[in-house]
Amino acid sequence: MTTYIVASNAAHARVFAHEVGTFKEIDQLDHPESQAHVGDLRTGGKGSEGSGALHGNPRATGNQQATSDKHAAFFAKEVAEYMKHNLEQGRADRFILVAEPRFLGAVRDKLDPTTRDAVSREIDKDLTKQSADDIRKKLAL
Repeated sequence: MTTYIVASNAAHARVFAHEVGTFKEIDQLDHPESQAHVGDLRTGGKGSEGSGALHGNPRATGNQQATSDKHAAFFAKEVAEYMKHNLEQGRADRFILVAEPRFLGAVRDKLDPTTRDAVSREIDKDLTKQSADDIRKKLAL
C-alpha cells in the first residue's frame, strides 16, 4: 500500500511516497502566482506610478485578499486534481494531507468524494520548508 503525503501551502506542494520502510519525495507542484505581489497580479507586472484607480485605472480597485484567495483556490484545485489522478492511476492508495489551515480547507473543498475518502489523515500545519526527514518524523512514519 502506497500512501502519498501532500505537504502544501497556497503556493507550493511537495509530494512524498510512503510504503513500509521507505519515504521519499517524488514530486513538487508550484503556483508562482500565489507568491506574487498582489499589485503585480492585478497589473500583469510591476505596478507603476499613475496606474491606480486614482489615475483612471478602474481595475486597480478591489479586495487584495480576494485576489490572493482566488489564486489559492486555483492551486487547491490543481492539488486536488493531482491527488485524484494519482489515485485513479493506482499510484497512491491513500493520502495524508498536510497544509496550512486555510489552504487545507480549500483543498478539502476541491476533492471529489472518492479522493476525499482516500484521505486518511489531515494535519493543519505548513511543513513545506521542512526537510523530508523532519516531515517523516512529525508524521511518525
